[in-house]
Amino acid sequence: MPLMMKNYSVKKLIDLPFYTEGPSVDRDGNFFFSTLTGGFIGKIDKEGKYTKWATGSCPNGQVILPDHEHWSCDSKQAGISRYDASGKFTGYIIQYQWAGFSVSSPNDLVIDKHQNLYFTDSIRHEGKVFFKGHEGKELLVAGNIDYANGLALSPDEKYLYVAESYQNRILVIELSEPGIAKNKPEVFARLPCHLSGKITDNLPDGLAVDADGKLWVAHYGMGAIQILSSDGNLLFTIDTVLPLTSNLCFVEENGSCQVLLVTGGYDEPGPGAVLLITVDH
Repeated sequence: MPLMMKNYSVKKLIDLPFYTEGPSVDRDGNFFFSTLTGGFIGKIDKEGKYTKWATGSCPNGQVILPDHEHWSCDSKQAGISRYDASGKFTGYIIQYQWAGFSVSSPNDLVIDKHQNLYFTDSIRHEGKVFFKGHEGKELLVAGNIDYANGLALSPDEKYLYVAESYQNRILVIELSEPGIAKNKPEVFARLPCHLSGKITDNLPDGLAVDADGKLWVAHYGMGAIQILSSDGNLLFTIDTVLPLTSNLCFVEENGSCQVLLVTGGYDEPGPGAVLLITVDH
């Protein structure tokens, strides 16, 4: 049985009228998050000042590139938006179709060390994972996923993890090279189920991998973070205090602690919040 993590603290950074998603941290230590129905990306700077940094239709998962450019999934636009370092919208890097397939609802994304992009298209039963090479290569990595959601790469980038929300499990795809699956997706881990028995009270969402290869799962309906070993065993559970826990990313990792930026809320479309969770070792 997994253990409830005890040695952690939760700090609420901000309350908002909107459910939040897309936590990201830039190299200067600024925090970013998206608000979906709020239609904007928020920023909390190093001094704790909050601003509306950029606008969109329904911004979701996002990544920040080394030059401070942001790429953000926008489900209402069936695309991935590009913003410059000041938050100005500069166009779509993907919209409506990719690799010969229709794109309906981009949800989450991750970039590898070469700035190749992986992103999910969240559809019941027919969800997909796509690849955009840094030079423009278009590939379908995997399909027929029951609502492909959060994404993460292993530290060596040989494995891609995918949250299959409506099956309450995590899939793993072994990569023979960037964007090329060596085999069909396999089940990496099945997650605990809510006592209500309702599918929507489960739903793994955002993912993050730590330096040791452990997978941290934002378990949406469970209001929790599930921590899995590198071979898929459930180690610990963290109660985030957010009934709906959408996503997470690492702010800091060192020998004494791990610090995570966590998004979610109390209902959809709101209210929501952004948290900082510190796990002490």
